[in-house]
Amino acid sequence: MISTVYSASLWGIEAFPVQIEVDVSHGLPQMNMVGLPDQAVQEAKERVKTAIKNSGYSLPSKKIIINLAPADIKKEGPAFDLPIAIGILASLGYIRPEKLEHYTFLGELALNGSLRKTKGILPTALRLKGSQHSLIIPSANEMEGGLLRDVPTYTASTLSDVILHLNEEKTLPLAKFSGPALLDHQETAYLFDFQEVKGQLQAKRALEIAVAGGHNLLMIGPPGAGKSMLARRIPSILPSLMLEETLEITKVYSAAGFLGNGRFLILRRPFRTPHHTISPAGLVGGGSFPKPGEISLAHQGVLFLDELPEFRKDTLETLRAPMEEGELTISRAKASLSFPARFMLVAAMNPCRCGFLGDAKKACQCSLKQILAYRSKLSGPLLDRIDIHIEVPAVRFSELSSSQATESSESIRKRIIQIRDLQRERFQKEKFLTNSAMGDKEMKKYCELSAAGSKLLEMAMNELGFSARAYSRILKVSRTIADMAGSETIREEHVGEAIQYRSLDREMV
Repeated sequence: MISTVYSASLWGIEAFPVQIEVDVSHGLPQMNMVGLPDQAVQEAKERVKTAIKNSGYSLPSKKIIINLAPADIKKEGPAFDLPIAIGILASLGYIRPEKLEHYTFLGELALNGSLRKTKGILPTALRLKGSQHSLIIPSANEMEGGLLRDVPTYTASTLSDVILHLNEEKTLPLAKFSGPALLDHQETAYLFDFQEVKGQLQAKRALEIAVAGGHNLLMIGPPGAGKSMLARRIPSILPSLMLEETLEITKVYSAAGFLGNGRFLILRRPFRTPHHTISPAGLVGGGSFPKPGEISLAHQGVLFLDELPEFRKDTLETLRAPMEEGELTISRAKASLSFPARFMLVAAMNPCRCGFLGDAKKACQCSLKQILAYRSKLSGPLLDRIDIHIEVPAVRFSELSSSQATESSESIRKRIIQIRDLQRERFQKEKFLTNSAMGDKEMKKYCELSAAGSKLLEMAMNELGFSARAYSRILKVSRTIADMAGSETIREEHVGEAIQYRSLDREMV
């Protein structure tokens, strides 16, 4: 007898439907699995047989064939345990096959028949939106399964519970819709606060502009100036996540298998800090069965690259396309996968290898050749994509020893939220939320320059030789500065401040 059970597998961060066909017939007792299962799926045969036996059901000595369709896409992970077991039991007559038509099953089985936590629940639930299918998942995934109102999601602790539910002898509990309530309890306590930063008023101003408009930022300064200290306080001024953003980020982490130890929902904007030894694949993602890399794990958050020139040049060049597109595409022989990658890049570097080029008190020990070699890792196209270049000088003793109170993160964050709300209202008909994501068409529509501002920008382009991409970056940053000043029109002073944030472009001229 043949039965068909519905499940899902991950391809990148998206779920695709999988039909599990089970045929039980007379023949040499064996269980064969086809349809490109990986090792974890192959091993499901022993887990399933033992779980069925320990749940009180007998397996006759018959030939069992299991087909995972579509057969040309590799299936991975233990989440097929539950649907395979259900398919076998349906073929043996323990469950009526027609009861399986409107359910999708996910779950790993323990040998005693209990269900274990599995990954990929949220991508699968999102895939089922608008369909007639309900989802049955392990109880350990209840909070993740309850993030969507539109998909009925049942939770079960054991294989026996699922069988009783399908036979209408028991009703499984529904996962409670908890998305908005969880967002109301976002964590607001941070380890670091801008109130602890002495001096660096210009750097703080640049960081506030960058966060307000979602702009990429590069800090240049000597060792000990506070570049990393400033960067690590950025999470404390980032605006809270909306439900749609939370689901986007959680889907990435769910697909990557990073939801665990009680974490089922990403409630803070990511702040990723990969080491400079990371490979291109580690940064962008990949592998034979592609997984999200650091770029996608920083989606809707911050990717902080400390000691930027110490990263491999080929690794840095992989940033160029996602910084421009907000999306990353990885091509493989059978398919191309797209990962979300709308992140804010924050980077830090020394002005030279020894770190003291231009320092008033310490002499630089680098030769011109060494300085050029150090900076050559940062290509012109990569620098063009960084909106703000800010110099972070060494802090003076008078600033360090000052007892004067400095502005707190909470105060800065309130201003940023106001500017983000303004942008959200401005771009409500667009597919993005911040000034940094504007394209040419949107810049023409929303970046109206005053006569003096237009003249200053034209002069800067002609005198300083900025590229066309640098021009668009200046215009976007000017728009954010104007928003912070409460001005609908971009005035001369707004353009002038934005031009000051292209220091590396000026040095290269």
